[in-house]
Amino acid sequence: MVKKNEVKSQSERPILRLHGEIASAFFRVGMLGFGGGPSAIPLVHQEVVKKYKWMEDDEFSDVVALANTMPGPIGTKMAGYIGYRVAGVVGAINAILVSVVPTIVLMIILLFLLQTNKDIPAVQAMASAVVPVVAVMLGILALDFVKKSGESMGWKKTLIILLLSFIAMSLLNIHPAFVILSVFIIVFAPLVKRRNNK
Repeated sequence: MVKKNEVKSQSERPILRLHGEIASAFFRVGMLGFGGGPSAIPLVHQEVVKKYKWMEDDEFSDVVALANTMPGPIGTKMAGYIGYRVAGVVGAINAILVSVVPTIVLMIILLFLLQTNKDIPAVQAMASAVVPVVAVMLGILALDFVKKSGESMGWKKTLIILLLSFIAMSLLNIHPAFVILSVFIIVFAPLVKRRNNK
């Protein structure tokens, strides 16, 4: 876990180097985030929290939660916010472009190649082999989030929220955005009520 005094501010790096790091980080995320938006989250965490230390685990968790409640691809939203958080508007544009444009170009090329070779067993096996790796990455990140939640608000509350969230999303097919919003309301409503009573 990243400690507060380990988080690096943008002023500690020359601006060109900072933009180079943003481009490098989100280029890797864009190119290695197989399987859709959620699979990119552990990669973003690795770059933003562990490697470059642009933010702490707590703030990253908030970014993921809020990004899930809004429409659009989560990877693009996270790139835009983190780029802006680190280097302003230019940083946001930089992060979005390097995470999206190379992938689009590569997708056009690969789809052309896949369509011409889709009946070859090796090509089908290659696409399927990525899925277990993505599952492991998501599992590790989820475990980190559960540990952090258990330590900060207690294991009893954490396990209750986990169980209710699992039931809501897996058994009742409720969209994750509504589950996250419900948790926000449950957590913040008592705080607002207390403030109004003072």
